[in-house]
Amino acid sequence: MNWSGVMKNSTGDKAFFICNYIFASIAFLLVLYPIVYVISASFSSPIALMEGRVWLFPVDLGVQGYKAVIEYHDVWMGYGNSILYMVVGTIINVVMTIAAAYPLSRKDFVGGKIIMLLFAFTMIFSGGMIPDYLLVKNLGLLNSRLALWIPNAMTVFNVIVATSFFRANIPDELLEAARVDGCSNFRFLRSIVLPLSGAIIAVITLFYAVEHWNSYFNALLYLSDKQMYPLQMFLRDILLMNSSSDLTMNVADESMRLYLNELLKYSLIIVASLPLMIIYPFVQKYFVKGVMIGSIKG
Repeated sequence: MNWSGVMKNSTGDKAFFICNYIFASIAFLLVLYPIVYVISASFSSPIALMEGRVWLFPVDLGVQGYKAVIEYHDVWMGYGNSILYMVVGTIINVVMTIAAAYPLSRKDFVGGKIIMLLFAFTMIFSGGMIPDYLLVKNLGLLNSRLALWIPNAMTVFNVIVATSFFRANIPDELLEAARVDGCSNFRFLRSIVLPLSGAIIAVITLFYAVEHWNSYFNALLYLSDKQMYPLQMFLRDILLMNSSSDLTMNVADESMRLYLNELLKYSLIIVASLPLMIIYPFVQKYFVKGVMIGSIKG
């Protein structure tokens, strides 16, 4: 036995793992620092923030930014709209994705390969923003909540992931046994396929929910009524256009108002990100399991 070769490989493996740990640690710190900074800035005083004294921990601890956000009516209106868009939109997305993915996973589905090819084609080529806008306009969906649900009722990537999952985890023998017992296709999907597909359903639900919650561009294009704006639209206006005068109108000092405007940006970022931060830990195990099964076995 060549012990020198074993020792050499062992030393190389150790060096490889050490490099991986160092790289992962650096990447973790690079991702963590902006999050810590935003949280610390949101709890700091406006003057300390504008003077650049906030680096890692809060300076002159306070909740002025959160107090102004709580008193701002439009934020809660945007919150309600975002929750509505996320819940209804995610339900539509999941139903449409399963309705497309399960038939495509069946070997006896005639024309499945052609349909999948057409689906994949749309991932490479699309009409663009102007044709999309004209389509929504001609359908009479402008300034309607349906404009945020119908055009994006299904994502091809999620259909492909779900199709791979169904092919890998729903054996043909199970369908044949169900047919012997007189089970219809719809009942087989409802009673057997869906209960066995909790992991992939959780994955695509998370994908769609995050997409709906973070989305603002479709609202920017299709909505003109402020009463229907999602939270991200108000956040965008404050971050990019500095239009937070309504939040600081009770502040008499002009310089203090500018300081508070800067503080509100960080407070709103935390408020807007909080729901997903709360939900993600509960679906993380399904997220990892579903993605790995769909990618390895598909």
